[in-house]
Amino acid sequence: MLVEVTDGTTEHNASRDRISVYYDPAKVAVNRLAFSQGHELAPYGGTAVALTPGWLRSEQMLENFGTTEQTWRQAPGSTAPPDFALSESPRYVGRAVAARAADAKRQRWNQRSMSSGQLAAEYGFTDLDGSRPDIWRFIEQAREPGLDADYR
Repeated sequence: MLVEVTDGTTEHNASRDRISVYYDPAKVAVNRLAFSQGHELAPYGGTAVALTPGWLRSEQMLENFGTTEQTWRQAPGSTAPPDFALSESPRYVGRAVAARAADAKRQRWNQRSMSSGQLAAEYGFTDLDGSRPDIWRFIEQAREPGLDADYR
């Protein structure tokens, strides 16, 4: 099983400009790479997928926003935007990989791209705090249509 990590699923990226002329093709190429790798691995029983985390709450992001893993939800003075409340820990995307690896029918995902939120809905795992963030669904269903959002 091969997992490429990128920013945005094939479906999401197909109809949206992704920041700049340099960033966009770099992220789209990773999805296509997983598709091609899956084609070549399939005859040997292997699979390849592209996986995109959501707002990743990495150590660097926490530091950039002036908060910590223990205080990221309520940190006064944090410079994080409101939708950082929907962020996910690195363990969440790790759980996505582990759940897919443990799936006896994992071949069904070959050549696809998906988000950690999509796999959480499929396999039922949660993030460390028991939440099931899915920033990509939020972007498509709330932010882009301009709806008011409740980040709790």
